[in-house]
Amino acid sequence: MGTDREDERGKSSNRASSAERSSADHSSGRSLREDGDSQPFPGVPDVEGVDTDDVSVPPTNGAREHAHSSADAPSKAMQTPSHDHDHDHEASAGDSCSPSTCTCGEKQEQEQEQSQKQTPPKAMTDGAGVANVDAEGNLGDIEFTEPAKDVSQDIEGTDPSVRVGIPDGVDLETPSYSIRSEMNDIETPDEKTWFMELDEAVIDEGRCIQCGTCVAACPSDSIGIGDDDLPELVKMCTGCSLCWDFCPRGGLRYERQWKITGGEDNVKGAGDPITEFSAKVDDDWTDGAQDGGVVTGMLATLLEEGEIDGALIATESDEEAWKAESYLATSREDLIANAGTIYNQTMALGHLDLSKWEHKLPDKSWDEMSLALVGTPCEIEGIRALQDFEWDYQKQNEGVRAVDYTIALMCTKNFNYYSLMGDMIEDQRGISPDEIGKMDVLHGKMMVYGHDGEMILEEDIENFHDAALKGCDECADFTGYAADVTVGSVGSSDEYSSVIVRTEQGLKAWELTEPSLDYHDLEDRGAIGGLQSWDKKKAFESLQRPFDPDAPRFIDYTDHAENYGTMLNPHEGRN
Repeated sequence: MGTDREDERGKSSNRASSAERSSADHSSGRSLREDGDSQPFPGVPDVEGVDTDDVSVPPTNGAREHAHSSADAPSKAMQTPSHDHDHDHEASAGDSCSPSTCTCGEKQEQEQEQSQKQTPPKAMTDGAGVANVDAEGNLGDIEFTEPAKDVSQDIEGTDPSVRVGIPDGVDLETPSYSIRSEMNDIETPDEKTWFMELDEAVIDEGRCIQCGTCVAACPSDSIGIGDDDLPELVKMCTGCSLCWDFCPRGGLRYERQWKITGGEDNVKGAGDPITEFSAKVDDDWTDGAQDGGVVTGMLATLLEEGEIDGALIATESDEEAWKAESYLATSREDLIANAGTIYNQTMALGHLDLSKWEHKLPDKSWDEMSLALVGTPCEIEGIRALQDFEWDYQKQNEGVRAVDYTIALMCTKNFNYYSLMGDMIEDQRGISPDEIGKMDVLHGKMMVYGHDGEMILEEDIENFHDAALKGCDECADFTGYAADVTVGSVGSSDEYSSVIVRTEQGLKAWELTEPSLDYHDLEDRGAIGGLQSWDKKKAFESLQRPFDPDAPRFIDYTDHAENYGTMLNPHEGRN
């Protein structure tokens, strides 16, 4: 091979130069043995009585190989290096090679250096080497592992979720709230409120009204919606206090929000409206609508006029009859298909993440989107409060900012779906939810109709009190003080809706819709005012805090706990 020939040429050259150096050293009387830095191996001592021809040295990488004598070899302690005199270089007949003058060692050193230059690096020829590379440096076949989708990568054929090598006594599960006190001695400031406080005072107490404001308010997306349709913590709480502050049954003094939204006179009677009407949409599709179909007609007009890109409304669940779910309608057909009222909450404000509805929204930046929100008065109070502050509400932020029109539905109370439809109506009264075509709460009665329009149940609403959300008892907002427009059935005859226009934005929506409406002055203002007064009276009996529209908007948890007897720092008492 070419490499061998190059090695031989190198050796020949080394031998020639070695011979020249040997001749020069001999002539100058210089001994290689005395030049310790030049010796490739230890010098051989001059020992009288020892035949140096019988002394051997270990083999080297040079051209010659020296072997130990197999016969009469001295013991290991007495062995000394010897030189083979089979020289390749030319020398005069009288020259002799002795340990003090021989240049073989120097030649061997040079031959070693040359051989190392011609030998591939050890990493290429010895040990594990480089992955996928052979001894000659050639890249071999490469085999790739397919990446896993939606799960942890498993490259060893084992369950990647199984923890291995856990020391005895070590618990790697998610730490509880008590970890804060275990890791430091810093006391939580009194004004710092956690989700645990909201859970303790509102959710666990059955006072949650399922508006979803806490989900929208969380700047770290730590709050989600559980299988029971109640807020739940889905990752670490940062203690920012916003979920507490904006909860209409927690830290938000909702009557103060009425005044901030509508002014001084917006807390008296049924509020301070711009104008009021009894109206209906004169169209065939209103047969499936609640009363006059005004809400659907107004939203359809806003969509057709390009005022909004969608409307967040309620729809009936595909899995459970008469169970409401949040839905973004983006067309007139969408709206008509979902006309009507369903008497349970949807956590509406917890569904303002525009990425959830991206497939239905137009192709433009989210900060240019415009939405309408239809909800109960408490949901409108929540969105108004959120919009008053320029904080980042994380995933819900663009949706919160996009709401340009709010329509409140007159509401005395709402219901827990499973208690109302399951326990009260199906189990106790034998009416399957699948049999129901329409429901209404009017004149203090719960009215249920079949698909043919025939009434199949009419009963005092008080009989369904146990199915109502407990937090609704504390609400004094029957007519939606914080909304742009309020719509309901009280105060108007059958097939008409009562419409209260409260803001300039609401008036704009009304004026755009007016050409498609059959309307006249509100028929019975006294009926609305009377029911609003009754609602306030019930709320004042249930509220365990002062009702004060002039007090600060946010209620400290410590103040709430003092009024309601709620535990302070509940997280410190839980593991």
